[in-house]
Amino acid sequence: MLRSLPLVLAVALSASAVAFPDDVDVERVSFDASADGLVARVHTSSRVRAYSVDQEDGVLSVVLYQARVARSLRRDGARQPVRDYRVEADGDQVTVRFEVDPAYGVRAYPDRDSDDFLISFSARPRPRTSVWGGGVPSRPVAEVGTPDVGSPTPGEGPLLPSAAHWRLDTIVLDAGHGGHDAGGVGIGITDRDVALAVITRLGPMIERELGVRVVYTRNTNVFVELRERGRIANRSGGKLFISVHGNSGPASASGTETFFLAPRGAGNARSVMERENSVIDLESDPSLYADFHNEDDILASLAMSAYQEESQLLARLIEAEFRTDGRRSRGVKQDNFIVLWAASMPAVLVEVGFVTNPDEARFLASSSGQDRTARAIFNAVRAYKETYERGLRLSGSEG
Repeated sequence: MLRSLPLVLAVALSASAVAFPDDVDVERVSFDASADGLVARVHTSSRVRAYSVDQEDGVLSVVLYQARVARSLRRDGARQPVRDYRVEADGDQVTVRFEVDPAYGVRAYPDRDSDDFLISFSARPRPRTSVWGGGVPSRPVAEVGTPDVGSPTPGEGPLLPSAAHWRLDTIVLDAGHGGHDAGGVGIGITDRDVALAVITRLGPMIERELGVRVVYTRNTNVFVELRERGRIANRSGGKLFISVHGNSGPASASGTETFFLAPRGAGNARSVMERENSVIDLESDPSLYADFHNEDDILASLAMSAYQEESQLLARLIEAEFRTDGRRSRGVKQDNFIVLWAASMPAVLVEVGFVTNPDEARFLASSSGQDRTARAIFNAVRAYKETYERGLRLSGSEG
């Protein structure tokens, strides 16, 4: 029995009330030689929405969520460096376990040209973390040095020297609340816990699949003041700031929403802003935020900001990905969040669902829900990065 069975049962309980895509059928596992090793292909009936990968002691476990084994599953014979493998179904997830030479580097990712899922085994060893697509971050909060502005990602075309400084090479991930600040308290889960669970899944995805450095404002259950979150982002040379939260409200309220910085909001946006900004009452010196409440200063800082357009683009991409995954989107909104104000870069605040809604709370408490939420944000970051760096190349060529 898989260790995650209780979480799988939690997802099954919420599936009837939350609209999700139909399960993916795993139809075949095949192998093909590659230039530097082997590629295992998991043939699926439709695109995998969320997955996690764990590599330990010569066993690579690939978990596909909202998936099932097709009755006519075909299993091709294993090829080196894969010694053997097995396909296991458990509830609404399928795990493919490969016995593999631990000296081989591994990458796992959806195929761009089909609905299949690929696992690449490379004879050139790569640095490894124990878990990605879900799990713990590979860098602690304290590691905030000068970002690497090395060569561009292969296949994306050259970035001219004038644009190299602006390359999206460092992303700062902020898990809201923490420590004595639980944020919204829901049914068996808190805002604080949801935020950390999503961030610690999102970070490894970004590092492994985009090759982008990730810095965390917190990666444990600690309280970090809002200004310090901005300082961490700015000291690290961050090019993008993403703050993740769980929402709260009436039990009937549901859905995701993503915010970017603006001078004023209204209605629900205002209530969310006031709740998130109320964290300053728990900080050592709330008077440090006096300037923030002066709207003239806010407007002045916004007038000098070149980041609103980029922030709005990322917010729209994130909400589009949530809709693609079957989640209810409450849309993109604007308001003056202190945590976004403190970060001098494109920045968004993502409310990933309501911990006070019984169905969404069960979803966000589950491993599957957390992985799917992180994957949706990752897909948006990947699309943003492609659009952003395409603009850098075009700008450089025109100059």
